[in-house]
Amino acid sequence: MTAYLKIDHVDKIFNRGSATTEVLKDITLTVNKGEYVSIIGHSGCGKSTLLNIVAGLTPATQGGILLEDREVNEPGPDRAVVFQNHSLLPWLTVYDNVRLAVDKVFSGLKSREERHAWTMHNLDLVQMGHARDKRPSEISGGMKQRVGIARALAMEPKVLLLDEPFGALDALTRAHLQDSVMALQQKLGNTVLMITHDVDEAVLLSDRIVMMTNGPSARIGEVLDVTLPRPRKRLEMAANPVYLKCRQRVLEFLYERHRFVEAA
Repeated sequence: MTAYLKIDHVDKIFNRGSATTEVLKDITLTVNKGEYVSIIGHSGCGKSTLLNIVAGLTPATQGGILLEDREVNEPGPDRAVVFQNHSLLPWLTVYDNVRLAVDKVFSGLKSREERHAWTMHNLDLVQMGHARDKRPSEISGGMKQRVGIARALAMEPKVLLLDEPFGALDALTRAHLQDSVMALQQKLGNTVLMITHDVDEAVLLSDRIVMMTNGPSARIGEVLDVTLPRPRKRLEMAANPVYLKCRQRVLEFLYERHRFVEAA
């Protein structure tokens, strides 16, 4: 079976003056359609850099990205990104922030009425239709992230890229939003690539967890299959032996890497 998304022997080197830093070395990964894959590792291992390469925001030094067998090397609506910072335009309403993306992608494909209906559909998916007329300053951090997710989904991307999307939220809001994203992915069948530093989040949401070695010259150290059935219920996972085994393996990997750094 041909991979839906392929990261093919990617290296990334940053040059600043006479200084050269190799951030990523020979990263190869395939992601199947409808799969939820998380990338986890210590700070500085190049997780966000890798996501930015897939998004087309940063060029690879070597290797490349293939999406449905087509090379991608610039931003495009087929890869929508949700950042830790919601990135909403503060002078626009919730509705207009999403409508802006809808108009950009579908201006020649959907009528004005269809674009309005599609905007509201995606706001309703994340339970934000009631706040359509509010501005970002008038809603909570969790609500802002919901709008950011609605905007990304409204573009109908082939791959949804999440860069620590829950990292700036309090624990309770983070849990609610994780559950929402999990339900949406189950309903819509999105292909998701997520960067995270949260072990429990990675195990709860993912089909596979990609564990990165420490930088510089970070590589993929291990890929863990998470064989938990879906739908997954948070409270039931707390005592699930497969969940606990996966969680333990990720913690062991990260702990060993951290100890290696300390000893160096």
